[in-house]
Order: sequence, then C-alpha cells, then structure tokens
Amino acid sequence: MSKVVGRAKRAGKDSESQRSEKKRISAEDFDLDISSDIKGIISALHQIRERAQKDDQKKSEETIASVALDISSMLDDAKSKLEKDRQSFAKTLLKSSKECELSLKDGIAKFQAVYERLCKEKALHLQAYEDSVNCNLLEEEEEKAFDVKAEDMFNKYEAEKKKLLIRYEQQRKREKAMLSELEKACGDKIAAVEGSLRKKKQDDKCFNMLRKSLGSFLESELRRSKEDKAQLVIGCKAKDDSKLHA
Repeated sequence: MSKVVGRAKRAGKDSESQRSEKKRISAEDFDLDISSDIKGIISALHQIRERAQKDDQKKSEETIASVALDISSMLDDAKSKLEKDRQSFAKTLLKSSKECELSLKDGIAKFQAVYERLCKEKALHLQAYEDSVNCNLLEEEEEKAFDVKAEDMFNKYEAEKKKLLIRYEQQRKREKAMLSELEKACGDKIAAVEGSLRKKKQDDKCFNMLRKSLGSFLESELRRSKEDKAQLVIGCKAKDDSKLHA
C-alpha cells in the first residue's frame, strides 16, 4: 500500500514539474516572439524612414531645380525685353538725331543761300546810290526772316530733345519696375522652397518622435512581459517546493 502511495506522489510531482517546465518554455517563446516583433517593427520603421528621406531629398532637388529653371527663364525674358526696349529707344534716338542733323544742314544751306543772295543784291544796289536806302531795308527784312526761321528750327530741336528726355525717364522707370517685380517673384519662389524644406525637417522630427514613442512603448511591454515571466517562474518554483515538502 505504501509503495502505491509513493508512486502516486512521484507521478504527481513529475506531472507538476512537467507543467512548470511547459509554462517556462511557453513564457520564453512568448518573449522571443515579442523580441522578434519589436525587431521587425524597428526594421520596418527604419525602411520607412529611409524611403521617406530619399523621397523628400528627391522632391527637394526637383523643387530647387524647378525654381532655378523658372528664375533663369524669368531673368532671360527680362533681359530680352530690356534689350528690345533699349534697341527701340536707341533707334528712335538715332532717327531723331539724324532728323535734327538734316534740319541743321538744311538751315545752314538756306542761310548760306540767303547770305549769298543778299551779297549779290547789295552789290547791285550799291551801283545805284539812289537805291541804297531800299537796299538796306531789304537786307534787314531778309535777316529778320532768317532769324525767325532759325529760331523756329532751334525751338523744334529743343522740343524734340525734351521728348527724348521724357521717353528716357519713362524707359528707366519701366526697367526699374520690371526689375522690382522680378526680384519679388524670385524672392517668393525662394521663400516657397525654404518653406518646403522647413516642412520636411518638421516631418523628420515627427517621424523621430513617433519612432521613439513606439520604441518606448515596446520596451515597456517587453519589460512587463519579462517581469510576468519572472513572477511566473518564481510561482512555479514555489509550488514545486511546497509540493516536495508535502
């Protein structure tokens, strides 16, 4: 009878020992699974971050290249327009200068012709003393007429010169306004690129915070599972010891 009881006790102890060993193995497998999951998640996060960084770098490079191309195109257009305006103004100035030069030459030729005619008429009238008074009057009238023509010619020249100066000032104002608009447009594009780059940095910070938060959460879960495992092992050992004493 005592042998049967002893065998039963040993069988019970073996069964409890096997159950404790199964629980310990199960807890270790659980820890291994959690550790493997954590490594997989961390690896996935690193891959996501690398892809995001590559995409952001590529987008940033494309944005900068696009802005540089736009600015270069704007500068080329502005340069072409300014060059055309200046060429047009130079042609107008050259045309006006030629017209003024022709007017002066024409006036000088007329003055020379009038002067030669006056000299001839004066010589003829001097031959007849009685007509000398009429000759002087005629000479004065011709000189007055020439002075009037010369004054009109120079007034026309001054008016044309004022018009050219006004056009020159208007041209300068247009060029200044165009350059100001171009500078503002370039500044806006550069500011947009800087804003995009700042947003990328903020996204990187958010990603790092998410990774740290997830890592902290998983680490706390891992510590908790290890503590539960330790308590489970301690409990199993305590049960085994109490049964052995019994």
